[in-house]
Amino acid sequence: MPRLVATLPVLFAGLLLGDLACAALQPPAGYRAAVQQRPGSAPACPTMPTPYTANLEFTSKYQGSDQARATLNRQAEKAFRKQTEDITRLEKELSRLVTGYMRSGQQERLDCAVDWLDQWARADALESEQFNHTGKSIRKWALGSLAGAWLHLKFSESQPLADYPQQSARIEAWFVRLAEHTVREWSDLPLKKINNHSYWAAWSVMAAAVISDRRDLFDWSVDQFRVAAGQVDENGFLGNEMKRRQRALAYHNYALPPLAMIAAFAQANGVDLRDENDDALRRLAEQVLAGARDPQDFAARSGAKQDMAELRKPYKYSWLAPYCSLYPCSAQTLQLREKMGPFTSFRLGGEVSPVFETL
Repeated sequence: MPRLVATLPVLFAGLLLGDLACAALQPPAGYRAAVQQRPGSAPACPTMPTPYTANLEFTSKYQGSDQARATLNRQAEKAFRKQTEDITRLEKELSRLVTGYMRSGQQERLDCAVDWLDQWARADALESEQFNHTGKSIRKWALGSLAGAWLHLKFSESQPLADYPQQSARIEAWFVRLAEHTVREWSDLPLKKINNHSYWAAWSVMAAAVISDRRDLFDWSVDQFRVAAGQVDENGFLGNEMKRRQRALAYHNYALPPLAMIAAFAQANGVDLRDENDDALRRLAEQVLAGARDPQDFAARSGAKQDMAELRKPYKYSWLAPYCSLYPCSAQTLQLREKMGPFTSFRLGGEVSPVFETL
């Protein structure tokens, strides 16, 4: 009998893990927030950006730069912005529409958001098989932005999508196709080529996985997180981001939003990633926070004075919202979160802080 009693906790733990593995995938609890109601009329639905169906071959903003890929080419950036303007406008405007709807309950905003996504889905937008590195990067960024916004609608307890079954089915099938593209394009890379791009790809696939309840996509995202965690050295640095010389700190910080979001979504589904590689996510976060206060370690390791412009933008710290739901943040970190927040990032689907404040 004592032997049986000793095994009961293990048995119950196994049953719990089994139940979680079989349960439908869920986002963090804050995504179930109800739609708020606010008096007033909604603005007119803007003109929809034209669905992008051409080849995903775009000019790199760093065209002509050395291997550090850290020096912006202003002419190339101008070309890049022009080439991708419809995609970027869809991402940003959709985020505003969904956020505005969730805050107000104004049906016109929801109608507009659903119609836009449905039109892009019907056009098989962003699905070209002809792409360069910048093009496949745009594809996964767009997926993360759009699917991230859709999560608020999909899981709200108000069920705002109940009246759009056909449109929702088309949109979510499109997200899955984009996620499958992303998995193919960002899998099996050599470690020297795995950097923040792969982390953002993993976040976009995580968002699509939870929307579609695709456990295989969820597992792929978790696997990419584990690869990323394995890249964090004992001091909390990412070797491939350190190559960005004067922008090393900025790119370390840029790596954190997707990783923190993946960890939070994994946690919501019974997968605890905090211990990966001896607490790699915490190590990375603490090194970035220390660098934001004093970048000398990053300057010494990268061989260049750090460009701090990105670190002065509040939304660049959006990762603090999911991160402080996973870890007990210090008073100093909480003060920074309060100073910089509340966070909104269209790359993460819009409002971030409210999702995690309820946890």
